[in-house]
Amino acid sequence: MRYLKMIALGCLLGVATQMQAQVKPAIPYNAEIEAKVKAKLATMTLDQKIGQMCEITVDGVTDGKNRKVWTLSEENVDKVLRQYKVGSILNVPLGFAQTPESWATGIRKLNQVSQEAAGIAQIYGVDQMHGTTYTYGGTLFPQSINQAASFNKEFPYQVAEICAYESKAGLIPWIYAPVMDLGRQPMWSRMWESFGEDPLLNSVMAVQAVKGFQGADPNNIDDYHTAACLKHYIAYGNPINGKDRTPSSVSERELREKYFEPFKNCAKAGALSIMVNSSNNNGMPLHANHRLLTEWFKEGLNWDGMIVTDWADIASLYSRDHIAHDKKEAIELAINAGIDMSMDPYNTDFCDLLKELVNEGRVPMSRIDDAVSRILRLKFRLHLDDPKTWDIDYKKLAKKYPKFAAAESAALSTKMAEESIILLKNNDNILPLKKGVKILVTGPNSNNLRPQNGGWSYTWQGDGCVRVHDELGYKTFYEAISDKFGAENVTLAEGVTYKNGGQNVNFESENEPDIEAAVKAAAGVDVIIAVVGENSYAETPGNLSDFNLSPNQKELVKALAKTGKPIVLVLNEGRPRIIKDIEVLSKATIDALLPSNYGGIALANLLAGDANFSAKLPFTYPGSINSLSTYDFKPGESVSTMSGNYNYDAKIDALYNFGHGLSYTTYKYSNLKLDKTTFTAKDELTFTVDVTNTGKVAGKEPVLLFVSDLVASITPDNKRLRAFEKVALNPGETKTVTLKIKGSDLAFVGYDEKWVLEKGEFRAKVGDQALSFNCSETKKWNTPNREDEN
Repeated sequence: MRYLKMIALGCLLGVATQMQAQVKPAIPYNAEIEAKVKAKLATMTLDQKIGQMCEITVDGVTDGKNRKVWTLSEENVDKVLRQYKVGSILNVPLGFAQTPESWATGIRKLNQVSQEAAGIAQIYGVDQMHGTTYTYGGTLFPQSINQAASFNKEFPYQVAEICAYESKAGLIPWIYAPVMDLGRQPMWSRMWESFGEDPLLNSVMAVQAVKGFQGADPNNIDDYHTAACLKHYIAYGNPINGKDRTPSSVSERELREKYFEPFKNCAKAGALSIMVNSSNNNGMPLHANHRLLTEWFKEGLNWDGMIVTDWADIASLYSRDHIAHDKKEAIELAINAGIDMSMDPYNTDFCDLLKELVNEGRVPMSRIDDAVSRILRLKFRLHLDDPKTWDIDYKKLAKKYPKFAAAESAALSTKMAEESIILLKNNDNILPLKKGVKILVTGPNSNNLRPQNGGWSYTWQGDGCVRVHDELGYKTFYEAISDKFGAENVTLAEGVTYKNGGQNVNFESENEPDIEAAVKAAAGVDVIIAVVGENSYAETPGNLSDFNLSPNQKELVKALAKTGKPIVLVLNEGRPRIIKDIEVLSKATIDALLPSNYGGIALANLLAGDANFSAKLPFTYPGSINSLSTYDFKPGESVSTMSGNYNYDAKIDALYNFGHGLSYTTYKYSNLKLDKTTFTAKDELTFTVDVTNTGKVAGKEPVLLFVSDLVASITPDNKRLRAFEKVALNPGETKTVTLKIKGSDLAFVGYDEKWVLEKGEFRAKVGDQALSFNCSETKKWNTPNREDEN
C-alpha cells in the first residue's frame, strides 16, 4: 500500500512531463476560460473546493414524500449545497422519467442555491442513453448497438444532437454518454450500450456522438448542446466472467492498441469528461490507476477535461477490492491517481475525509487545485457561471425548444430502426411476406414495449416502458404487424410471457408458459413470427449464469416447428444468446437487437418489403457457449489440423460472423483498386471499389474494408476493420466507393509496447474482392500515441 501511495504522490509532485508539453492540446486552449478558472480558484476556500469535487444523487436532496412530483427537502438541500457546497447532482428523481418542466423547475432551484452558496451553479448529470431516456415524452432512438449495426455514421451524431436539444429543454447540461467500451465479451450485460466489438467502429460512432452532444466548439457549449461524458474508461466491456463490474485481464499492449483508441479519438474530438471503469484490470482498480488516468489520458493526450467516478466506486476500493483499509484511504488513492469528482453518491463524508487528507498532507493542495480547475473549466464551458443560461421561467424556456419530441425526430428514429435491424437468414426468400398472408405472432417479446427498448428507458431497468406504452401508445411488434398486415390476418398467442417488475424481479423471470395455446393458434395461419430474446435489464441485474436462451422460449419454437408452418425467428435482445438448436428450425432469422419505441413499425415495414434490410452484425454471434470469440482473433484460435499423432481441433464456432447481414436485393463488388502498391507510415492509402445493385429493389450496403498483416513480429490479428462507408443504390446502379486510410493506421503495438509498422505484405478485402500490397519500410514510434510524433 505504501508503494502505491509513493508512486502516486511522486508523480503528482513532479512537473508536467516533457511528452505532455510536446503534445497538442486535445481541447483547444481558451485564454478567457483559463483566466476565469484562475480568478475563481483564487477566491475559493478549501471547503468550497472540496465541495466541487463531490457529486450526490438527487435522492439526497429530495424529501421522498411525494412519489408523483419532484419536491426538494429544504433540510437536505441546506446540508448538501449550503453546508458542503456540493458541486454536482445526478440521476433521475423518483426513479422515473420527468417532464421537461419538472426537470427545469428542479434544476433551476438547485442552481439558485448553489450560486448563492458557492458562487457558481452545480452541474446536473443524467444517463440519457439512447435519446432523452429520462425525459418523459422525449424522443427515444434505437440503442447504441443498433446504431453500430446500421454502419451509418450520421446516426450517432443525429441521436446525440437531438438528445442534447431535448435535454436542454429541461436544463440538463451534462449527459453520461456515449458508452464506448469495446463489447468483446458477449455475455456482458451492457453489450447493447456499446457500439460492438470493433475498435474502429466504436471510435467512429463515438466521435460522431461527442460532436452531436457538444456542437462545434467544446469551449463554448450553447443552449442547444450538452457536455458529453465518455464511459467507462477502460476495458469495462471485457470482464473475464462476463458479469458486470467484475475484473478484466487485458494487457497494456492490447489496451493501447484497441481499447484506448476510441477514448483517445473522442478526447481529441473535444470530449469534456470521462467516467471510469467500476472494476479492475489485471488486479489494479481503475479508480486508483494513476498510470491510466493521469499518465495515459490527462498527460498523454494533454487533455484538460474532468474525470468522474462511477457510482460509489471510491468506496469499492476498500469494501470490495481491498487495496485500502477504509474510505479515507480509498479517497487518498483515487484523488492522487487522478479522479477529479467522486460520485459518492449518498454521503457527504467524502468532503470531510478529503479535507482531513489535505490537512494531513496526504493529498497535496496542487492536486485539489488541479481537480477543481477541471470542474470549473467544465462549468465555464457550459456557461453555468452565467445565471441567464439557467435561471429562466419554464414558460419562457419552453419557447426556445419548439422541436422537443418533433415528428421529424420520430421519423428519424423509425428510419434508424429500419437500417439497424439485421436480416441474418432468408431461406427460399420467404421474406418479404405477401399481402393477405395469415400470420401468428408469438413469443414473450412480441407484445411488450419493455424488451423492445431495453434498459435505461424511462426507468433504470426499462420496466417503465409498460406504463409508457399505456400512456403514450408506442407500437409493440405485434401491434405494428397487425396494423401493417390487417388485424383480420394476424393472431397473437405469446406462449411465453415475462413477469412484470423492476430491479427486484429477475429480468429473466417468466410466467407459467402456455405453449399449447400457441401451437393451436398456428393451425390457422400460413407463417409464424416468433419474437424471442430477453426482457430489459441494465448493469448488474442483467448478469447471466446461463448464456442459453431460456428453456421455455426454446421449447416454444421447437413445438411450433413441429406444426410444419414456416417460422420467421425474430431476436429481440441486447446481446447474443445461444440459439443454435432453434435457429436451424427457422426459414428466416432477424436480429432486431433493441430498436426502441419505433422498432415495431420498422420491423413491420421490413417484413412487408416497404423498407429494405441494410444492417450488419457489429459483433460475432457465437454458436456455442464454449466458443466465444471476436472476428479479429489470432490465427492460432482457428486451426483444424496439426501434424503429429493426435487429432487437433481449435475452430471458431460462430453462428454468424461480424459484418454479416442480408438484404432483399443483391450486390456485386468489382474493380477493387489501391492507388499504390507500396507504402510507408506517412502515406495515405486510397482504396476504390465498384458496388452494383444487381437486384430488383433499392437498397443500402455497408462497404467494409478489412486488412490483414500477413507476417509480423508478434502474431497478427486474423483481420481488422480499417474503414467503412454506407452507399445507397437503385436497381442496376453502380457506384465507386472510396475508402481512405493512413499508412500509420496499419501499425500495431509490439511486444515492447511501442507502436510499430513493419515492412512486409498486407492483404485487403472488400466484399469478395481482395488485393495485396506492401509496406516498404519499418517505422517504430517512441511516443505512446503514434500520430503525436513528427
